Amino acid sequence: MELYTEKEITLQDALEHGLTEEEFERIKGFLGRIPTVTELGVYSGMWSEHCSYKNSILQLKTLPTEGSRNLATAGEENAGAIDIGGGLAVVFKIESHNHPTAIEPFQGAATGVGGIMRDIFTMGARPICSLNSLRFGPPAEPRNRHLFTKAVEGIAFYGNCLGVAVAGGEAFFDPTYSRNCLVNAMTVGVARTDRMATATAKGEGNPVFYVGATTGRDGIHGASFASRDLSEESESKRSAVQVGDPFKEKLLLEATLELIRSDALEGIQDMGAAGLSCSTSEMSAKGKVGMDIDLNRVPLRETGMNAYEIMLSESQERMLVVGKKGQEETIRRIFEKWDLHAEIIGTVTTSGRLRLFHNGKLCADMPAESLVLGGGAPRYVREQRRPEHIDRVARFGDGEVSQSKDLAGDLLQLLGSPNIGSKRPVYEQYDTEVGLVRVQSPGGHGGVIRIPNILMEDIELANFADDPSRVAASPVPETHRGLAVSTDCNPRFVYLEPARGAALAVYESARNVAVTGAEPLGITNCLNFANPYIPENYYMFAGSIKGMGDACRELGIPVTGGNVSFYNESEEGPILPCPTIGMVGLVDDVEKAIGPFFKQSGERIFLIGDFLPTFGGSEYLWQKRSVVAGIAPELRPDTEKALHAFLQESSRNGLLQSAADLSIGGLAAALFRMSYNSYFETSVGFQLSEAVVGELAKKVGRPDKLFFGETSASIIVSAQPEKLSAMKDVLARHGLNAIEIGVTGGERLDFGLFQVETEVAVRAYEGALKPVFATAQG
Repeated sequence: MELYTEKEITLQDALEHGLTEEEFERIKGFLGRIPTVTELGVYSGMWSEHCSYKNSILQLKTLPTEGSRNLATAGEENAGAIDIGGGLAVVFKIESHNHPTAIEPFQGAATGVGGIMRDIFTMGARPICSLNSLRFGPPAEPRNRHLFTKAVEGIAFYGNCLGVAVAGGEAFFDPTYSRNCLVNAMTVGVARTDRMATATAKGEGNPVFYVGATTGRDGIHGASFASRDLSEESESKRSAVQVGDPFKEKLLLEATLELIRSDALEGIQDMGAAGLSCSTSEMSAKGKVGMDIDLNRVPLRETGMNAYEIMLSESQERMLVVGKKGQEETIRRIFEKWDLHAEIIGTVTTSGRLRLFHNGKLCADMPAESLVLGGGAPRYVREQRRPEHIDRVARFGDGEVSQSKDLAGDLLQLLGSPNIGSKRPVYEQYDTEVGLVRVQSPGGHGGVIRIPNILMEDIELANFADDPSRVAASPVPETHRGLAVSTDCNPRFVYLEPARGAALAVYESARNVAVTGAEPLGITNCLNFANPYIPENYYMFAGSIKGMGDACRELGIPVTGGNVSFYNESEEGPILPCPTIGMVGLVDDVEKAIGPFFKQSGERIFLIGDFLPTFGGSEYLWQKRSVVAGIAPELRPDTEKALHAFLQESSRNGLLQSAADLSIGGLAAALFRMSYNSYFETSVGFQLSEAVVGELAKKVGRPDKLFFGETSASIIVSAQPEKLSAMKDVLARHGLNAIEIGVTGGERLDFGLFQVETEVAVRAYEGALKPVFATAQG
């Protein structure tokens, strides 16, 4: 059949689609001719940075992705999967929705949540919790306040309606995010290892189903839109932002899991970035097959849509399913039961080509492998140049910060800053109780969730299945195990030195999981950087990849997948680079998980690890000088590993009352957060030894550096007196330094060298973001 095209494609058309002249010639080489209009659209979406990772894949290949427990290869499935024993797997991934949120914050953030959920349940996993990592400009500014509050509202709306608990997250504010905010959404699910699905097409003649919601014009060019700098022009392109329906997604979730439990499925993939273009080409290329697709069979919600629009639409809540021949009615029946479309739009072929038909005409005929990452999509290593600011800011010394004359006042200022203060106005909007999986309340460091009983879920669903005999009921043992989850990155440290900063993000995320008593299992990452064609920006990206990889190799944990988001900058300049780390750990027994808060009077407080505080990149330095400068905290990988082992052994033996890592705000902020449980609004005072902290201050050099400098490889723990002997034996076994610095109890927060009334500190802490949301609601 002769190819149909609406016009003769020129180089100018390709350039307007974000392709280079070299890439246009490459496409012509694959096709042996000039592409049609539809083919140009498909290639532009699939070869965009967002889909092809063309400027990052060769760097990403250097990361350690292998792990003895891995059940999925990084980048080859919708999400990472790790075996956690007992016939179960944890499935998790983090992705960005930065540009859409900067344009339309509610829908941009909401659909970011929806998209990452689909990546999890297409693997056969039930999502059991979500996290988010947010970066915005100073919230006192009206536009930043609008973006931040509406994004939080969008996250809450989608997740709450879907019924997935929020287990943790973070929010960070800096002027560089004023025009280009970051919304990174993470989802964690649990699957039975004998019921996991793959995003691979196979089997000549197998039917290709379109399932889920209808297709509209929303989101067209979303992938290419996310592969460009934000500008005044791009901020008007709201059509590139998708619109989500969480209630439809809930139906799709249940239908998908029921389909995966049936024997009717070969492969399944979410229609995410680039929509139908991505799912058809990637599933075909992975299975080394082709597809013939009739676009007239795609359910539409708008009239007059052409082939180009249908292929590039990023309408939400849609999947592509490759079923088994002869099981068509089973697939239709499952989706009809959940009131969802399930239309056969094509078949699997052995041609290796993606052929698209519309109105009886062949409008595209492309080698599937030529479209995808790892196939024909271009791969580049860009020029690198060390930014001049790295050496300049490294010369910033302690002497450039005036020594504090009011430690109590400085602490209150830190506690009241948006970066340290209570995030209650955020997490109160999220449902943290749904599913009854929460073990530890929000407001701590890492979230802890229990693993639900998968067998009971299947029994309940079998009661509603059209054919209960098709639902497997082989037992999965009841478990008391749980998962610890965290998202972390201090972008200031990455700005100061990218390799060290990214490594620190890995170590902090691992500590936030380890302080619960969990064993860190693996990471997913969301790499938020500026324009990769600027050599200084690419240097920051490449350095961060190296630091992340080195840290993961030191800890012996794999990178299971993730997302790269480039072009995070505006006319005002690039963002602080932010390689967000999503960490998952395994808790042997959730009843023995270590909490982040002091429990009662009389607990002894210990500072453990390599306590080496610095003003470099600290919140204290920002509050005092409004600069990001100095040297980031030292890397101490051996100590980090020893801390993990100590915490896991202490958890198993019930030796600790509480544990927390030292991060933003330093020692004083960490002690306050351990004393005050913001979720239940309860507090336990403490008293540090004046003699001990005085000696520490001399060793560090000055009191404000002791209390407000930031460090890595350090934790604070508390233990009951009768457990001290056993705890010290474990410390000695792992070669850790420990200093007893005080005891819990009393009504005040006594730091040895200064005191603060608990009520005053709580008022400062809780007031950090309340005015932001009060103004937004008003």
